[in-house]
Amino acid sequence: MHYRRILFAVLFSFVAFLSAWGQEVAEPTTGVGATDTSMTTAAAAAVASGHADVRTPDFLEHLVDLVLALFDIRSSGNTATHYTIALLITLIAYVLRRVVTTLLFHGFKRIAARTATTLDDKLFPALEGPVNALIIVVGTVASIKVLKLSETADQTLSYAYTMAFSFVIFWGFLRTFNTILDHMQEVAKKKQLSLAPFMPWIKKALITIVFIFGVLMIAQSLGADVKAFLAGLGIGGLAFALAAQDTIANIFGSVVVAVDQPFKIGETVRIGSTTGTVEDMGLRSTKIRALDRSLVVIPNKAVASETITNLSRFNGRRIEQTLGLTYDTTADQMQELVGEFRRLITEDSDVDPTTIHCYFRDYNNSSLDIWIVYVAKDPDFQKQLVLRQRLNLAFMRAVEQRGLSFAFPTQTVHVASLPKGQAKE
Repeated sequence: MHYRRILFAVLFSFVAFLSAWGQEVAEPTTGVGATDTSMTTAAAAAVASGHADVRTPDFLEHLVDLVLALFDIRSSGNTATHYTIALLITLIAYVLRRVVTTLLFHGFKRIAARTATTLDDKLFPALEGPVNALIIVVGTVASIKVLKLSETADQTLSYAYTMAFSFVIFWGFLRTFNTILDHMQEVAKKKQLSLAPFMPWIKKALITIVFIFGVLMIAQSLGADVKAFLAGLGIGGLAFALAAQDTIANIFGSVVVAVDQPFKIGETVRIGSTTGTVEDMGLRSTKIRALDRSLVVIPNKAVASETITNLSRFNGRRIEQTLGLTYDTTADQMQELVGEFRRLITEDSDVDPTTIHCYFRDYNNSSLDIWIVYVAKDPDFQKQLVLRQRLNLAFMRAVEQRGLSFAFPTQTVHVASLPKGQAKE
């Protein structure tokens, strides 16, 4: 990595040297007076022809000229002093890069190690490379700006400056964005969020969008007609969207599911008429293992539009049942039995006492019905079955102890006596 940066700076300096040397060969000077005379003649010719397009020195070039004037060094071309200052600026840039790497970022990393979050621990190492590259680019550009170059060389190098700065800034932004997305993915996995399975493709999609945006911005800065390109891309994108509208609908459905988080992998859900355990959530579909162990694949656009019941997120289990006694049960026996049922349910520690309902409710066709409702504290399905069995056995014993019996569907036929004088068949 260090060798590539050094080679990058040397190449810039070499190009600048060749450009300056070519300018001096094309326009030989015998002294300050001759150079000034040629420049004055060229300027007069430009004014006479109506094309007074003389380049104005930028701030750095003007500042170097002022410094040279203080030492009574006056020349329109490059001198040994110009090359010395350019080399000195390049060395200062490399020293500054080392200082930033050794001192500044080392201090940032020590501070980040003391914080609770791990994002800054990853962010500073990710930014170290782009910051170092930015210092090298700035130093190289500044050293080249010291030299007096021709108009063609200046224009060529200005494109190189723009590309270098744009790439370094874009590189830093891309590494920062990538680090933040990686941190979000780790947090999602740690907290077992339903967004975690979607994070890899979300990261790829966002980085692709950022990369395309960065390329377009660099092209715009270099003078390319990005608007015309986007207009053509919009027409092509519309045709693509019409051809792949189902796929796009499924992708948007997966985004909705990821944001809303109605279920996680491994949970039991009911989506429409399908009940089963979620095995996988992808871009196009969600895979559910049904109760009969078959695999059901549901498109994500259907998942986003259907009613979803998450059977794994109970905060309790409501139990409702009706017990029917025979019609030979007396009112006192019924009242005593209802009180005994309520006591048995209330004394069970696995039942929420605020949810208990136990009443003699209905006269059915063949039974006297007792309506019972309670909620198990533990939402676990198997524990709920154990509780229900325990209470059902207690209800049976209470009925047997009182000499009563549960009703079952029966029909009693009462035959009236025949009228007198009518013969029996």
